[in-house]
Amino acid sequence: VLMPQHPPAIRAAFAAILTRRGIEVLTGEEVTGAVPPVDEAAEPKREMCVGSLSEPLGSGSMRDSDDPRTPMQDPLRKQSGRLLCASGRVVEYDEAIWCTQGGAAPWLASQSPLELDPSGFVAVHPTLESISHPGVFAAGDVASVLAFPRPKAGVFAVRQGPPLANNLRAKLLGRPLEPFEPQQRFLGLIGTGDGGCVASKGPLCLEAPWLWGLKDWIDRTWMAAYTTQLPKIDQAHGPPSELATATGSEALDALSHASMRCGGCGAKVGATVLSRVMARLKAEGHLPEAKHHTVLIGMDAPDDCAVLAPSPLASVHSVDFFRSFIGDPFVFGQVAANHALSDCHAMGAPPAGVLAVAVVPYGLEAKVEATLFQMMAGACKTLGEAGAALLGGHTCEGAELSLGFAVVGYAPLKALFTKAGLEAGQLLLLTKPVGTGALFAAAMRGAASGAAIAAATASMVQSNAPAAAILARHGATACTDVTGFGLLGHLLEMASASNARVSLQLDAIPALPGVAGVLEQKIFSSLQPANLRLRRALSNEARALKHRNYPLLFDPQTAGGLLAAVPASTAEAAVAELRACGYGGAVVIGTVEEVLSAEDACPAALIECV
Repeated sequence: VLMPQHPPAIRAAFAAILTRRGIEVLTGEEVTGAVPPVDEAAEPKREMCVGSLSEPLGSGSMRDSDDPRTPMQDPLRKQSGRLLCASGRVVEYDEAIWCTQGGAAPWLASQSPLELDPSGFVAVHPTLESISHPGVFAAGDVASVLAFPRPKAGVFAVRQGPPLANNLRAKLLGRPLEPFEPQQRFLGLIGTGDGGCVASKGPLCLEAPWLWGLKDWIDRTWMAAYTTQLPKIDQAHGPPSELATATGSEALDALSHASMRCGGCGAKVGATVLSRVMARLKAEGHLPEAKHHTVLIGMDAPDDCAVLAPSPLASVHSVDFFRSFIGDPFVFGQVAANHALSDCHAMGAPPAGVLAVAVVPYGLEAKVEATLFQMMAGACKTLGEAGAALLGGHTCEGAELSLGFAVVGYAPLKALFTKAGLEAGQLLLLTKPVGTGALFAAAMRGAASGAAIAAATASMVQSNAPAAAILARHGATACTDVTGFGLLGHLLEMASASNARVSLQLDAIPALPGVAGVLEQKIFSSLQPANLRLRRALSNEARALKHRNYPLLFDPQTAGGLLAAVPASTAEAAVAELRACGYGGAVVIGTVEEVLSAEDACPAALIECV
């Protein structure tokens, strides 16, 4: 059925429009497969080929009705793509556009405790509150109001904004929630692609050219209200709102003194808050135990300093610290800890313990405590998985949530990886895809998809410890982790330390999902310009500059992967084991061409892009 969610008059109007445009509609045909065009650029484009015009995926398609040839017999168009139908019919195409109905995010069913409707959307009351979890609200396409089922369309989602805001305030004030009943009919304006437009409301249908001007005006007015026509914010401090007043005098006092916070030790988080957080971390099993034999005094018996016993092994020390760029304090704690531990993993030295430095935004004591607990719980999860103990630290107030660690690890001196171990003929392996810098720069601009940020976050919380062990088993002689200086910066450090000339395969550099689209929008990390100065290390920068992956060389990574050199004879097996262990982006990206004498090594010619 063509446009099954619309009334008969609309269906008939668009059936007539498509006929006038010379487009044949095939209904009752379920597409079961698609073979893409072999050489799309070699063939002239047809007007359009569209799949899935009715509810099931791929159940309809279009082709040029003035083409007398049958789709299955077209010897002159062997390069065209083919849609394979359940009936056995084959429809050739140059472009295929798949139109599917809205679907719920998979994590709602796999990771959320919320009760869902049969289609996987969050089930809510007419008040927009979850039917299973009071205090949790959902609105828009993610929600399903069980009492008033409606299609997934913006005309319904946008009207839920005011009742959502009102009921959130009512919930916080302890007042009854107000139910909201969405409209049953709405004005729909559907463009026809040639300057025409069809209006629909209930059973009514009107086709007229002037409707396109109306639709364009409505759309532009709507977008302007959220961009160029935002209301001006009054900077004057008026009386506190009802909601602020209801939170009590402590909140009002905190708000009134927010700009007058002490420095020095006066900026420390209070001992009571810190004690409660540490006690809760220990009681709930978050605090990792001090398993390494060198730890004599740690969090089990807190003192002015952590005390580590001397060891015959080489001790490895590192420090990392940065402000939060993720809205979830728990996940930020995981990422910050993983990033800090990565230096030890890159050197093949298992971490024994860490000292933490945490900065929590000033606020109500209860909020500071909750934020600190969530952040440190996430960090402790990562530390525990790495076998590293939290030995102590320092916590203070600041403008932004921040976290860092001083890490100590141990390993036999001869077993340590360094950056100076490159050998001629080795292959360069990268264990994780790159692109976190560009993606989170895009996220700050609202230009990154949720799926892309989710993939980047999953990469950042993945430990490099298993990868380091795999690389060691396959004979790695040099290794580093790819972080703030970007892939080129860290590769240059290895090449310079080894006096080695290396080749880098730009085509092979793995990128996180969504990175290509972000780079096309010219969105880069704020550190990218500084990293670009390292381009002088490229012996053929003019050639590299033309490649689509060129910007990836300078993208700063947070909790990035390992870059290592392994013998060519073991590289394939190393990549296979890395992928089997969960490093799906692991790949060979280059070769150590030769190791030069210190006199012959020129920093400006150590890296060649191929």
